[in-house]
Amino acid sequence: MLRNVFLGAGLALALAGGALAEVERREIGQLVFEGVPAAPQGLQAAISPYYEVRAAELEDWLADRSMLISTRFGETTQIHRLTAPGAARTQLTFFKEPITAAKVQPGTARFVYRRDEGGSEYYQGFLRDLNGAEVRLTQPGTRNSDFVFSKDGATVVWSQVTPGDPNYDIMLASTASPETRRVVLEGQGAMSPTAISPDGRQVLITRYNSIAFVELFVLDVASGRLTPVGPTDRRVFYEGAAFANGGTSVVTLSDDGSEVARPVVFDLATGAMRDLAPDAQWGAEAFDLSPDGRTIAYVVNEEGYSKVLLRDLASGQLLAGPDLPKGVLTALKFSKDGTSLGLSLSTSTTSGDVWDYTLATGQLTRWTQSELGGLDPARLVEPTLFRYPSFDDRSIPAFIYRPQGTGGKRPVVIQIHGGPEGQEQPSFSPRRQSWVNELGAAVIIPNVRGSTGYGKTYLSLDNAEKREDSVKDIGALLDWVATQPDLDASRVAVVGQSYGGYMALAVAAHYNDRLVGVIDLYGISNFITFLENTEGYRRDLRRAEYGDERDPAMRAVFEKISPINMSERMKAPMMIYQGANDPRVPASESEQMVARLRAQGTAVWYILARDEGHGVHKKSNQEAVRATEVQFLKSVLNPAP
Repeated sequence: MLRNVFLGAGLALALAGGALAEVERREIGQLVFEGVPAAPQGLQAAISPYYEVRAAELEDWLADRSMLISTRFGETTQIHRLTAPGAARTQLTFFKEPITAAKVQPGTARFVYRRDEGGSEYYQGFLRDLNGAEVRLTQPGTRNSDFVFSKDGATVVWSQVTPGDPNYDIMLASTASPETRRVVLEGQGAMSPTAISPDGRQVLITRYNSIAFVELFVLDVASGRLTPVGPTDRRVFYEGAAFANGGTSVVTLSDDGSEVARPVVFDLATGAMRDLAPDAQWGAEAFDLSPDGRTIAYVVNEEGYSKVLLRDLASGQLLAGPDLPKGVLTALKFSKDGTSLGLSLSTSTTSGDVWDYTLATGQLTRWTQSELGGLDPARLVEPTLFRYPSFDDRSIPAFIYRPQGTGGKRPVVIQIHGGPEGQEQPSFSPRRQSWVNELGAAVIIPNVRGSTGYGKTYLSLDNAEKREDSVKDIGALLDWVATQPDLDASRVAVVGQSYGGYMALAVAAHYNDRLVGVIDLYGISNFITFLENTEGYRRDLRRAEYGDERDPAMRAVFEKISPINMSERMKAPMMIYQGANDPRVPASESEQMVARLRAQGTAVWYILARDEGHGVHKKSNQEAVRATEVQFLKSVLNPAP
């Protein structure tokens, strides 16, 4: 399929301005550039430091109080061991593909990790020790995730799905003999294990139907019987789940009866729910339960910033917790002995580090000092939170990065998040910092309706036929830009990836005259072809969010709002990037958009990465793609020297 769209090797031909025009095609490593001018001298050297920046993220604790962390010292992120604060990072995995998740097998010095090939997301699971010896847990040709160990480490469960199948099975194996793996539940939908009961007889299972509807069950391993936890007469969202009180109760995050998720406890015998934070104003996003089951630690998202709270599970009483720098938490995990809480935190001006909080003393200790790759910390910009009114007077939250100093009216880059159930947060972003410093641009990251982090009503405001209301939120942002004395409304570009790529394309169609350029990274160009071609295990989940293309009424909506059907309005220059192995938004979505735009004469820069999937994960690819983004933005924004 990919080769057909490339129109053969060498030079591709496109219909432009009524005549056949040659489109230059270059290959550099695994990247294919079409219609992209050669990079100016010095651009790569200017951009490279932003992608030399390293970050560290906590994956798990070992029994000896050392940590497994993920960080990058070469081309891709790998798993490392850290024995003490400030100690050297010892690399444990060595693969060309990124390894970004690891979980320790209790009672051992082994861990389970997953890896794919070329970004395909068909993950295989492996058990590996600290010396590099490993065994495969999973069956080749399947996609595997969500590995969970029993308390004694003798058993592991996980979810498995095969190509084209929307239904995940729950697998179980002995960690001593992975070949014993077997199906313990033939699942329906996107089912995942979250915990094994202390006696090993039960498994907590979630079924993800949509961002607003997640079911929770107890699986009896011997009989295969599923018992719902919580109400079954209404749609509820759950995030994570763990057994407590010897397996007689379940702790989870729930939004039942509330706009936001907060920690609750279910009594399995009676079904009664106890709310640990009934007055919660901001949503909880993740939690961990202490090994003794007495304390819950959870992350609350307050206007994009993370706050860690600790509560006594029995009483719900709020306990002393860490006073963290202002940023975004990326991991939260109790140590095996329960004395410390491990944390990972990213801020706007620090790339991401690992900390631990000692519960007895309240001491917060930084374990890593991640390098900024030669960047001057003084040049890094902290964003400002603001809100602006949209077409229906709804208040839309956003962050703005303003360049330091004075320089007249600044050009503007609007970056739109994916998901659509995502949220732009003020974590470290080399892209945003490079746009501010190398382009002199103000960067705005809005959280349009449909974003997470602002309650379930806000989350549902862009569903199905209301899809373009979120596009109107960007139109309102363009209005706001025009009122700012330091921003140049005549020099605005939009950037988006995945669903944000759809948004960028839709904004290009509806507000072309107010844009000078657009960057679309692996975006949806046609909702019908996207739903027909996305991987089978994702299709029903996406239908729950976007609508079902098989329904004639919804299909008519898709025909109306799909960007490819509005391409004639898109005149501003465009850059499009795509990973060839993307299972989520297939490469055909970008390719058909490129072909349509070129046929009508719109200038398009196109980059294809042969060894990437959904995103840009390899360092050399990142540098090249992000440098091209800066090159493109510079050409359309024409920033002042």
